[in-house]
Amino acid sequence: MSRRYDSRTTIFSPEGRLYQVEYAMEAISNAGAAIGVLAKDGVVLAAEKRVISKLLATSKSTEKMYKIDDHVACAVAGIMADANILINTARLQAQRYTLAYQEPMPVEQLVQSLCDTKQGYTQFGGLRPFGVSFLFAGYDKKFGFQLYMSDPSGNYGGRKAGAIGANNQAAQSMLKADYKEDITREEAVNLALKVLSKTMDSTSLSAEKLELAELSLTPEGEVKYRVTTPENLNKLLVKLGITQVVVEEQ
Repeated sequence: MSRRYDSRTTIFSPEGRLYQVEYAMEAISNAGAAIGVLAKDGVVLAAEKRVISKLLATSKSTEKMYKIDDHVACAVAGIMADANILINTARLQAQRYTLAYQEPMPVEQLVQSLCDTKQGYTQFGGLRPFGVSFLFAGYDKKFGFQLYMSDPSGNYGGRKAGAIGANNQAAQSMLKADYKEDITREEAVNLALKVLSKTMDSTSLSAEKLELAELSLTPEGEVKYRVTTPENLNKLLVKLGITQVVVEEQ
């Protein structure tokens, strides 16, 4: 029955569903997981890095973490080619705002602008929805640290903690059970890594399979975005008891 309504992006089914948007969400659910946790002194992003070939130089670049502006970063789950287009669009919007107003673009305004672009691809014929979800981590002076989650429909919302990608429902349940108010950034790192370790399909974790990034403030009040090095990430996994042996870089 649904096959009559799922060939076009703009056609509603009798139940009021847009099947192409739901198919995009299904593609994301098969991608590597990503988790975001909002702390009182920063935002933590952690993501699964799926190594599909030994020839890939996985330690040379990040696969799931992207810096959009000095005060905004994101974690991605889904089709990376789609993500690259949207990230470049967000970077351009942020720079245009800074050029026009001589101050960083408010985080929610940037997220809303990008989600408006995503929503347009669900409304016009000849287009398909972007097959990617985002976790946005940002800071501005009015609202402090913020975490937002968006999906292919263009919908977004503020979160205290969130998960996208594979096994996101199980990860959301764990975050809901273990998250607490006034969590510190160090506790948020531990929580994100433990949830990933329990929801990822891999039996042994190392820095080759994970990415970790933090957004925080320096003592001078400047926003700092930092991606954890593989060496430090391995040490952290050993400290938390997630893995027993530190994997040395080849």
